Amino acid sequence: MENNDLLDKAKQYGFIQDQQVWLKPFMNYPARQVGDVKESEDDSLVYFAKRYDMFQGKVNNLLERIATSDNKGSFMMKVLHMKEQVGNYDALGDFEQIYHTLTKAEEEINGTILQNRGKNLSIKVGLVQEAEALQNSIEWKETTDKLKELRATWIKTGPVEKEVAEELEERFRNAIEGFFERKREFFEDKKQMQNRTYEKYKDLISKSIALQNSEDWEGTTAKLKQLQNQWKEVGGNLPRKVTSQLWTNFRKAHNHFFERLKQKITNEKTDSREKFYEVNYARKQELAGEAENLLQNHGLNDAVKRAKELQAEWKKAGPVHPSVSDQVWERFIKACDKVFEMSSLEHYIRKRQQASAEKISETENLHARINALKEFIKSDKAELEVLEDNLDKLSGAPANDAFKSMLQGKIRNFNRKINTKQELIEGFKNQLSVNS
Repeated sequence: MENNDLLDKAKQYGFIQDQQVWLKPFMNYPARQVGDVKESEDDSLVYFAKRYDMFQGKVNNLLERIATSDNKGSFMMKVLHMKEQVGNYDALGDFEQIYHTLTKAEEEINGTILQNRGKNLSIKVGLVQEAEALQNSIEWKETTDKLKELRATWIKTGPVEKEVAEELEERFRNAIEGFFERKREFFEDKKQMQNRTYEKYKDLISKSIALQNSEDWEGTTAKLKQLQNQWKEVGGNLPRKVTSQLWTNFRKAHNHFFERLKQKITNEKTDSREKFYEVNYARKQELAGEAENLLQNHGLNDAVKRAKELQAEWKKAGPVHPSVSDQVWERFIKACDKVFEMSSLEHYIRKRQQASAEKISETENLHARINALKEFIKSDKAELEVLEDNLDKLSGAPANDAFKSMLQGKIRNFNRKINTKQELIEGFKNQLSVNS
């Protein structure tokens, strides 16, 4: 359609007001704004006329699909949805005509649905009668195939009125399930008559149970493997449920023995590992004890040097039992921290005293150290606050796990160093009390 024709069509169903495009009222729908004037009024009117043609094209396409479909009822929701769009679709055109067209399609579909449900009822009644006639059959294969065919037809057949649907469904299901239950019981009885195979399995189970508590580890292992090979050779065609239970009993006896064997090997390894842990723990306690006495037994420079040597020896000492690992490590690192903190403090005090030529008393020296440690703690707490803030802001995504672990480690280190400085302060305060 040419733009001039579209423009005429648009003016027939719409108008411009205050730079807005309006659709004229129709049926029970009031006039409503469908858009704004973008370039010129005529261009805007043509644009919304074209939108109407697009909508009408969708409607026509839907009607064509309905006309060629065997299942017209499946299109009901699409028809209703398009009828709803008539009142809110932004376009200019004869929406009243579309509304009536869709209403007619809706009525036709409803008629088809009613007609189809009558046909479906007739089909399903016939399927129920066929199934009930076959439910007592002993022609197992032929009847199985026929009932599967009936069930497939039932699934393909559309719905019927709710008043009869449940009763038909129950009759059909009971007829089919009744046959297959009889079939299952028949074949289970038949298979359970195969006592020879069953007895072979029972004999292998008995032999396995007799061996499950043996302490002849090597010999019994070989015997049980031989029984496993014999089990594979039995074959037979017992019911799956029976076979499963027999296999469970057979495997239970074998698992019992091999779990005991596994536990024996584990215990031997555990005993060896515990001795290894004990030796390492004794060594680490020795290192921690020496670290705790460094400041009493050495000058400060020698203490620092020895602390570093002790840390290197610690790394070579090997692991200890997890239950005591953290405790002995905290003891050791705290003692080393005390040495390093004291060294840093003395270096700081020495530089300050060199800058000032004045001589100060021992009491003044102690106060100077206490004040310096307080300043160090203040600085540590500021850094600790930054680390804790960063940790709080960190998301719980797995990609952040490594960074999160690093931050937590630094936070623990700062807390430990702050505690060490506070202990040093308490020590200097005790010296002041003694001097006073």
